[in-house]
Amino acid sequence: MTDIYSRLLLTERDALLPILRRTPDEAFDRPTVCDLWSVRDVIAHCATALTRVATGDLHDFSPESNQADVDARRGLPLADVIAELEKAYELGAASPEIHRVALGEWVHGGDIREALGEPDAYSSAGVDDALTILAQRSVTREMPPTDVHLTDGRSLRLGDPDASAEGVLKTDVAGLFRITAHRRPELAEAELTGLVVSELRMFF
Repeated sequence: MTDIYSRLLLTERDALLPILRRTPDEAFDRPTVCDLWSVRDVIAHCATALTRVATGDLHDFSPESNQADVDARRGLPLADVIAELEKAYELGAASPEIHRVALGEWVHGGDIREALGEPDAYSSAGVDDALTILAQRSVTREMPPTDVHLTDGRSLRLGDPDASAEGVLKTDVAGLFRITAHRRPELAEAELTGLVVSELRMFF
């Protein structure tokens, strides 16, 4: 049975690859929210991170190590970089370690969609699974207990579900991921009480 992490990854594969295949080559040079990385660079990072986790060929995933992976693929044809991502999705979905990177891969898909001008960059297919994983991760990251009320009527808790809430966040799905993943949080249409936005950052 496909678990939530593999399902999120495969959903992202099925949503993102058709976009990449119809995108003109020159658009892959567009900058993204990831400092100094183009769309092509984010794709290269996603492919290598997934492959490393799936095969056990790990490094420290520091900015320097991630940059080295991206630099190593700068000379490859664009089609090869996209093909590597497609293969990495398959490897990752079958890996017992996919829980480590599935949410990050989905967020990076949002980075790519935003740079390409695609709609719903951070609220795309798979968002229900992404919200569930986000809430789970917020507990292990020991985030301040925060009640989140989304504009579509859903609510969720970030942080310890049994503790008294320290903050209340009202926003839409995209705003929640912009804040927690630090994707231009200033663009989020959000109302936060009891905390400051930086306390809800989960991605570094």
